[in-house]
Amino acid sequence: MKISPKIAVLNRIERMRRIVETDTQRIRLKMIKMLEEIFNMASAIAKGEVQYQTVDGKPVRVTLKQRQMWVRVAAYTAQVMNTIASSFDEREIDEMLKTLRGMVDEAKAKVGVPEDAEGDAEEEGSASDPSGED
Repeated sequence: MKISPKIAVLNRIERMRRIVETDTQRIRLKMIKMLEEIFNMASAIAKGEVQYQTVDGKPVRVTLKQRQMWVRVAAYTAQVMNTIASSFDEREIDEMLKTLRGMVDEAKAKVGVPEDAEGDAEEEGSASDPSGED
């Protein structure tokens, strides 16, 4: 018995749709699991469960400003998880992950800066050289 070309094409399309759906679901679940780990780590730092971070092999106390930045990381991570759970737009997810990476880099960059020095630096601005040499 011969299958019509139309039926053969429709069958292939249906198989491909199922593969994409299955693969997308698997990828989605994997990404959400990894993001959940990031969320849990960021939340732990934000809540004060993590007191120190290692900088150049030395423990440095996490400041209030850093905790605030990690709250932002946790909140944005939850937003990315929600987006992935509801849709799967690769470009949008890629952009969100780039933003998340920037937020984490920013939070990590503040490690090791004493809390009162952060406040002084923000008040003074970056117009002068701290060494006194211009």
